[in-house]
Amino acid sequence: MTCSACAARVEKSVSSLEGVSDVSVNLLKNSMTLMLDESTVRSEDIIDSVRRAGYGATIKGAGLKNKTEKKSNSYDSEYKSLKKRLIVSVIFALPLFYISMGHMMGWPLPPILLGVENAMIFALTQIFLLLPIVIAEYRYFKVGIKNLFRGAPNMDSLIAVGSGAAIIYGVYATYKIAFALGHGNIDMAHTFMMDMYFESAGMILTLITLGKTLEARAKRKTSEAIERLMDLTPKTAIVIRDGKEITVPTDELIIGDTVIVKSGASVPVDGVIIEGFASVDESALTGESVPVDKQLGDKVIGGTVSKTGYFKMRAEKIGEDTALSEIIRLVDEATASKAPIARLADKISAIFVPTVMSIALTAAVVWLIAGYGFEFALSVGISVLVISCPCALGLATPTAIMVGTGKGAEKGILIKSAEVLELTKRIDTVVLDKTGTVTEGKPVVTDIVSFCDDAELLRIAASVESPSEHPLAVAILERAKEQKINLYKVESFEQIAGGGIRASVNGKICIAGNQRLMRESGIESSELFEKGESFANQGKTPLYFACEDKLLGLVAVADKVKASSKAAVSELRKMGIDVIMLTGDNEKTAAAISREVGIDTAISNVYPADKEKKIKELKAGGRCVAMVGDGINDAPALARADVGIAIGAGTDIAIESANIVLMKSDLCDVPSAIRLSRATVRNIKQNLFWAFIYNIIGIPIAAGVLYIPLSLKLSPMIAALAMSLSSFFVVSNALRLRLFNPNKKQKKKGEKIMKKVIFVEGMMCQHCAARVKNALLSVEGVIDVVIDLEAKTATATLSGEANDSSLKAVIEASGYTVTEIK
Repeated sequence: MTCSACAARVEKSVSSLEGVSDVSVNLLKNSMTLMLDESTVRSEDIIDSVRRAGYGATIKGAGLKNKTEKKSNSYDSEYKSLKKRLIVSVIFALPLFYISMGHMMGWPLPPILLGVENAMIFALTQIFLLLPIVIAEYRYFKVGIKNLFRGAPNMDSLIAVGSGAAIIYGVYATYKIAFALGHGNIDMAHTFMMDMYFESAGMILTLITLGKTLEARAKRKTSEAIERLMDLTPKTAIVIRDGKEITVPTDELIIGDTVIVKSGASVPVDGVIIEGFASVDESALTGESVPVDKQLGDKVIGGTVSKTGYFKMRAEKIGEDTALSEIIRLVDEATASKAPIARLADKISAIFVPTVMSIALTAAVVWLIAGYGFEFALSVGISVLVISCPCALGLATPTAIMVGTGKGAEKGILIKSAEVLELTKRIDTVVLDKTGTVTEGKPVVTDIVSFCDDAELLRIAASVESPSEHPLAVAILERAKEQKINLYKVESFEQIAGGGIRASVNGKICIAGNQRLMRESGIESSELFEKGESFANQGKTPLYFACEDKLLGLVAVADKVKASSKAAVSELRKMGIDVIMLTGDNEKTAAAISREVGIDTAISNVYPADKEKKIKELKAGGRCVAMVGDGINDAPALARADVGIAIGAGTDIAIESANIVLMKSDLCDVPSAIRLSRATVRNIKQNLFWAFIYNIIGIPIAAGVLYIPLSLKLSPMIAALAMSLSSFFVVSNALRLRLFNPNKKQKKKGEKIMKKVIFVEGMMCQHCAARVKNALLSVEGVIDVVIDLEAKTATATLSGEANDSSLKAVIEASGYTVTEIK
């Protein structure tokens, strides 16, 4: 396929088959995706249908690696082939152009090429210079003429007819020169000597190949993101077999293999660490620049890099089942899909070439009838044919989508289809699930208030909670484990529905639960209950503990808000997007969390089954809704939303139900995804505008509409140059998206940008760096932050809104000391 007309022809041919639906042909990738009923139609029928349309097809081979390599090789081979053809064409086109135009421009030429008496030598020299160009570019004629006779003309047909007409007229002129010289008609010989069009044919073919070469070179760069992902997997891995360390190809690893990963090496497959520890760089997959510390029991992902340390891992997912392969599959499918915005271009592409050929013929006939001569009319017809550019229409959308989704993948934002990419731009409401999305999803003990010793209260509390599997109980047990507290023996454990638990601890009856349970048990303490109310207003859950009807104290547990949540909510609000939080927590806890992160609307006491209903209600009100969640109970709401966004650390079912996956589990990637969508759709619109406006303006000018009022007539060579650069412009414009940083906050017009270097004491590791960075990003006016651990500095890029005191306050609130701000 060479242009959008080809893609439209293939799509129409395959769509006509019974049992086939949702056909989408991608010109950039030379691929087609479709849905088929295998009981009605076979793959062979589809391939035959493509062949009948005048093209070849094969089913994409199994194996993601092979697919990507084939695609990359296809781009490379296309570029190399075009480059060779261009070199041959240029070598002969330049002397052809010089000789044909030299006598008109006064350039020095050999005497043998000057004068009417040498007209035949002049003509034959041009023919012999043109022949190598035609041979090098014969593909335009082979494909173009074939499709023309099939009734499905494409861009090659326009080139073949345009340049072919110039060649045929040149040959005709050569015969007329020979006839004139033979009959002594010098005037006729001179007339045809000045109108031979061989240079037009040669330059048309050469300039169009120049444009195609530039386009192919640019197209290679559009797939760089997915190729970089493919290169992440190491070719070999060190595995222990029969007690020995051996190196095997990564493809030969099997599930259960014990794999060794040394410092500086890439993790070959997904698995779990069974021995050792390391600091692992996951930036290539998640976009997170801070390495993550991994230890016994932690999961590691294939394609990540062990920066320091040594560990052994058990292989759990291999081949196409790894997270990296899944990412590549998602990106590959997204780039092959078609955005709704491209539908108009598709409709026009289907009739573009026949329409252009009709315009060319009509223009030539009109000028001929108007008495401007055959040569003038022929020149106009050729110009119309070669200036029209169906390629730009076909490439406008897929190039931007490929670069945009690839850019997202680089930053840890996986967008599953082009339709989602376009729809994300329209989001005006973002609904956030609280647990695991706004908060860490892992409750921790925040406060202990006791009427006895704190350690003793924690010992009794952990002992009472030890048989329970409730998340709050797990938090208390974790704190006791951290402080290495030995637990008492627990007997007769009893769970009290909606209130708490009762158990015999060290021979004493103890109860643990909420304020209501204490009062029902006849235990009162206005002082402690007031303290508990205060904690509840802060978004914490107070748990009271009593033994033998005597109140011992309370333990406050909270699910901490993620460091990035406040910054993410602030960014979304700046973008004009409403933010709503859904939670099953009580009203006080929901209000406290929403206050902390800056959310205006928090809907509390929402049962898992009701989340989907809330999304449905918002959509019914005319909103374009994005739902962000991570749990199994979020899956229905993710599916119901216009755009479902899953946190990467969430469950498989949530990720499967979502349209976008955030690999970093960072809420700041939600505004980043929306910014990326807006930038990509803006780029597509720019491309489509150029493709349409170029043809709308270029074709009438080539047809000669400006000749009578302005005496402006477009040469076929200039028309060919314009056409050759049109597609290159579209691809190059799409490549600008590679410079777009979706994670960087966008500054407003008129804002003054400055940088401040903050010296921070206490930063010891990458986790410290991440805490300081996220704390600074939460400050209004901070656009970007770069941490230097060695220098103990944080360089903040900010607008005039942020002041030193606010920067210092958030860092010190995170547990670090600011010594100086420059």
